[in-house]
Amino acid sequence: WLGALRFDNLALRSLPVDASEDGGPRAVPGACFSRVRPSPLQNPRLVAMSLPALALLGLEAPAADREAAEAEAALYFSGNRLLAGSEPAAHCYCGHQFGSFAGQLGDGAAMYLGEVLGPRGERWEIQLKGAGLTPFSRQADGRKVLRSSIREFLCSEAMFHLGIPTTRAGTCVTSDSKVVRDIFYDGNPKSERCTVVLRIASTFIRFGSFEIFKPTDEYTGRKGPSVNRNDIRIQMLDYVISTFYPEIQEAYSDNSIQRNAAFFKEITKRTARLVAEWQCVGFCHGVLNTDNMSIVGLTIDYGPFGFMDRYDPEHICNSSDNTGRYAYNKQPEICKWNLGKLAEALVPELPLEISELILEEEYGAEFEKHYLQKMRKKLGLIQLELEEDSKLVSELLETMHLTGGDFTNTFYLLSSFSIDSDPSKLEDFLEKLTSQCASVEELKVAFKPQMDPRQLSMMLMLAQSNPQLFALIGTKANINKELERIEQFSKLQQLTAADLLSRNKRQWKEWLEKYRVRLQKEIESISDADTWNTDRVKVMNSNNPKYILRNYIAQNAIEAAENGDFSEVRNVLKLLENPFQEAEDFREVQEDVEEEGATATAAACAQETRSRLPYCSKPPLWASELCVT
Repeated sequence: WLGALRFDNLALRSLPVDASEDGGPRAVPGACFSRVRPSPLQNPRLVAMSLPALALLGLEAPAADREAAEAEAALYFSGNRLLAGSEPAAHCYCGHQFGSFAGQLGDGAAMYLGEVLGPRGERWEIQLKGAGLTPFSRQADGRKVLRSSIREFLCSEAMFHLGIPTTRAGTCVTSDSKVVRDIFYDGNPKSERCTVVLRIASTFIRFGSFEIFKPTDEYTGRKGPSVNRNDIRIQMLDYVISTFYPEIQEAYSDNSIQRNAAFFKEITKRTARLVAEWQCVGFCHGVLNTDNMSIVGLTIDYGPFGFMDRYDPEHICNSSDNTGRYAYNKQPEICKWNLGKLAEALVPELPLEISELILEEEYGAEFEKHYLQKMRKKLGLIQLELEEDSKLVSELLETMHLTGGDFTNTFYLLSSFSIDSDPSKLEDFLEKLTSQCASVEELKVAFKPQMDPRQLSMMLMLAQSNPQLFALIGTKANINKELERIEQFSKLQQLTAADLLSRNKRQWKEWLEKYRVRLQKEIESISDADTWNTDRVKVMNSNNPKYILRNYIAQNAIEAAENGDFSEVRNVLKLLENPFQEAEDFREVQEDVEEEGATATAAACAQETRSRLPYCSKPPLWASELCVT
């Protein structure tokens, strides 16, 4: 069934390909791609496949012999056998990682297979992630493991079904081949299964692709592999704009500066809208380096990502982000910073004075506009656009922060808020709303001090006595945050559950009164209140998901898969294909999966040791211990 794929590998015809046959790690000057070969895996087998993603390529799994179809997918999408027409290659790019220029990076574990023409003539680049060594693997082995591959596979599809621009994932294939990984960088390595994800996108070219021309960086001393090759920069711009921004190419075909400016303006606006979407669904990327930013405005490279549970504007999903550079509330400004680095990488083909002006004029305005539009839909403000709406949103988030409200479930509940002033209805609603707030136990875990008291004391003394040395090993912000944690934790020792509930109800009551007044203004502007309310609820329920890929849901699926049971990965995939659906639990979806022939083997130890919660529940207490690096 995979023989239906029609390849047309335009990128390799349009951009320079490295002539060297050496497949080992090395610098790759003067090229955008290097030819590679996937390394075979032992006994590859399919964990799961996304039929909606594969349909983009014109593929439809035969219903008659599903087992044979899965075996064929495992064989080809593990890299063990090459598809006719595919030309495996690894892409060369550089990047600023955590703010510092890192020099050549490139596809260290991913391999371009080629570009497939879809049923409607659209072009899709397909990649295998985890298929083995490339010239860009550096000291690594070019492999990915089951846990990270399941997370990328599920999140790619979850984001698409949430309506957020993203790369897609077609299959996840694991094997009996093993690699050793030190998951938490704590000297406790373990053996894990090599796993490969089939990734799909219009292109995987990123901001860092244009940084291969960067001369020696004044801070890190590193440089790109293709310094002084402006001819390749021109080739890349011609290829990217004519292929992915054809309307811009057509409008400015006789003026390259104007064309490049229009392209930069468009990617600036796309990136601003993308981050606004992330903020509105509580998504944290985790590693927003310039090499993880798509040149067409997609969410790309799912690593230590996380959907926020308890609302915390400073939430950090990546445990190895020690300074909080990529915290939830920093994402908008970081993406703007990354666009600034892209602007630098386009010189001289786009002068910096032009791109910097575009960035200042367009980014913030586009972000704010899109963010507020989306938030109005989430709050059911469908009739009027008032200046005060921005304040109402800020006050909602502040109330959520003060009460430790679950981001997803709080928004989801708001569609059932009744605007009449019946006190019993309000009390019932407050009960539901406060049930989504953090308990005393959850708050104690969240605000538990992280430093040894002796270490903190030493750091405070050092900050006073030797500020220069202190600046090298700590930051004032980190120390202040720790002091804040200690203060909060101390207060929590005296707080009872009844006091917390009473406080939360009071805070929510205040905000709900403001919300009621705002909804009343909507009603005053229309003639039919019932039709308006029906429409309001419909808009809210299609913008506030019931299901997201929470870390604990992914972890349960991973633990089951590591024990040989892939049914939970498939169940969760099915669930995430309908994130806005109304269902009390997930039985209906599970029945569908079983009818489709997915094998449901004995429940894995994850389900045996942890009681099963509905997938829309806020996370259990054990989930706060999950650490993603």
